Amino acid sequence: MHNSNQYQSVIAALNACAAACDHCYDACLQEEHVKMMARCIRLDRDCAEICRLTAGALARSAESAKVLLKACAEICRECGIECASHKEMQHCQQCAEACKACEEACRSAF
Repeated sequence: MHNSNQYQSVIAALNACAAACDHCYDACLQEEHVKMMARCIRLDRDCAEICRLTAGALARSAESAKVLLKACAEICRECGIECASHKEMQHCQQCAEACKACEEACRSAF
């Protein structure tokens, strides 16, 4: 495992993605048709949690970091696709961008 300083940009992307997912999750709950947003809400929550877990693992240079990076990249991909599908919702579009950036950052760190 590398020194955690080498992962500062990945950790920043993970934290930005977690924040975007939290915002999207909260904004989705305020939408008129919340049931329509159920998958987006679930993925936002899962994505935010794995981003935080992965950021912590990288900061600690944990043995599990590579496994978490791979899982995180996949969840970010799924969340990004779901959010991108809600074209009329700005919070979803912003979240999709953060997820895509985070997925790329995670993949670059494998």
